[in-house]
Amino acid sequence: MGEQQPLAHGEAWRAVAACFLTTFPLLARHRIHLPKERVGMRLRFTDGTSARVYRETSLGSGLAKDPCTLVVTFRLRLVRGPAHALFRMESLLNTPLFAGFPGFTSKLWLAHDERDRYRGVYEWDGPQRAERYARSLWRVLALVSVPGAIRYAVVPGVRRDDVIVDPGLIEAHASHDAAAWWRIQART
Repeated sequence: MGEQQPLAHGEAWRAVAACFLTTFPLLARHRIHLPKERVGMRLRFTDGTSARVYRETSLGSGLAKDPCTLVVTFRLRLVRGPAHALFRMESLLNTPLFAGFPGFTSKLWLAHDERDRYRGVYEWDGPQRAERYARSLWRVLALVSVPGAIRYAVVPGVRRDDVIVDPGLIEAHASHDAAAWWRIQART
């Protein structure tokens, strides 16, 4: 994972706008689903934190042809204590900011961890598409996040659910950072 940075403002906001416009027909055709099977599952990460899945969003079957796992993290400004519950309820309204991006297949929404960081754990169709989405999303998240708290990791060739079942599948992408915030260690 090289240096991470957002897309240029204009390029990012055009991509977000196109996604927004694409999402509404998907919603109207009932292509976006909220499966319940993984809600409540807790994921532990190698940095010692853990978080509970509070929502899943999928498009169509939720499976990618060229799968990759994308993990995004951020820490919200001014959201503490009971405000976390409000954010989780409101976050459903953020669906138009990702579901229409090319390559989106599914997202696990994780509640804040012990360090108040939120994570999205996605299956994406194509690592380049996942990277473009993450770099576009950065501009949206920057409006509400603590400066320097936005990060992402793209793991090509690995389905998200396979990583959850067997975290060892991402060892080749782990580098020497044993405490990587994005590396799933186990599910509980």
